[in-house]
Amino acid sequence: MSSLSARPPLDLAIVTETYPPEVNGVAMTVSRLVAGLRDHGHRVRIVRPRQHAGDCAAPGDGPAGGPGPDDLTLPGMPLPGYAGLRFGLPARRRLRAAWRAARPDAVHVVTEGPLGWSAVAAARELGIPVTSGFHTNFDRYSRHYGVGWLQPTVAAYLRNFHRRTRATLVPTEALAASLAGEGLDGVRVLGRGVDTVLFDPARRRPELRAAWGISDDELAVVHVGRLAAEKNIDLALRAFAAIQARHPRARFVLVGDGPLRERLQRRHPEHVFSGQRLGEDLAAHYASGDLFLFPSLTETFGNVTQEAMASGLAVLAFRSAAAAEMIVDGENGRTVPPGNDEAFIAAAVQLAREDDIRCRIAARARQSVLERGWDAVSLRFEAVLREAIAAG
Repeated sequence: MSSLSARPPLDLAIVTETYPPEVNGVAMTVSRLVAGLRDHGHRVRIVRPRQHAGDCAAPGDGPAGGPGPDDLTLPGMPLPGYAGLRFGLPARRRLRAAWRAARPDAVHVVTEGPLGWSAVAAARELGIPVTSGFHTNFDRYSRHYGVGWLQPTVAAYLRNFHRRTRATLVPTEALAASLAGEGLDGVRVLGRGVDTVLFDPARRRPELRAAWGISDDELAVVHVGRLAAEKNIDLALRAFAAIQARHPRARFVLVGDGPLRERLQRRHPEHVFSGQRLGEDLAAHYASGDLFLFPSLTETFGNVTQEAMASGLAVLAFRSAAAAEMIVDGENGRTVPPGNDEAFIAAAVQLAREDDIRCRIAARARQSVLERGWDAVSLRFEAVLREAIAAG
């Protein structure tokens, strides 16, 4: 047992506007951290918006069965453009009453919406140490939705939000340096783990590839993620078109859902749209591919990068977020300068053409992530929380 886990257990409140069964990188990350803290004996109370009618029922055993016995579910609203996601409404008075009645040792706020702002305010009023997570570049999203002029305002809001907490947790050293350079104190790096038992090349399924209309000696190009404007899907489509011009029997498989899915399916009936996949089914979709294209430029991390690498795929991404920290170009993946579309397309074509290079990279990708488990990440999270509590 580590020296951290040997210390007295903590009573923690984690406030988040996304949580399973919602499917996105933030929800998955939070659920993994919560599970790790609970495995180490800590009490964790989740505060989140109600996700569906079942949340009003008696407490269940976690996300799949409604709220847990210590969870607090509050009113929320659907996020515009994302019917399956919600944001929390202001709840300062309710949180203040709840935390007066049962005071947590610390509050960690995952998301910066109205519920998150209320949580920071309530914790500060009660003198409870509060930390925050920087998971999403919402300021960068604005230009993908026709409101780029709002980017400075959104950026200022985010920085002001995090300045009100004792520590801000970010997933990469590059983001930590960027925020520190903007005058944000207390930035701490908390990496991301990957489940290398779930995401494994052994889950490759010939019958799944057959359903995609492809044999084992042909090329399956995969993309996993939300089908949304900020994910730069158009570049992945252009890169695949360049691949298919040289490999007519290649297939493009898009795994995920989102506001662009219906339009993309109408425009590209030749591609495979697998929709949202979870657990072993998702793992099989990764492992049954050969090449993974990830053209997003808005990620703070990008969990799918690690999942694809663990699944034995050759990954092509821009040199930012997780890819910048994890991929050595040409060794365990390919990266190109952020925003250089021509280089991205050229690298995609090269990986499709050079079977030996692609297979060598895929094998090294798997090996390079084998030590990136979630337990170490959870212990690091615990250490940051104890540091914030000790700061008084």
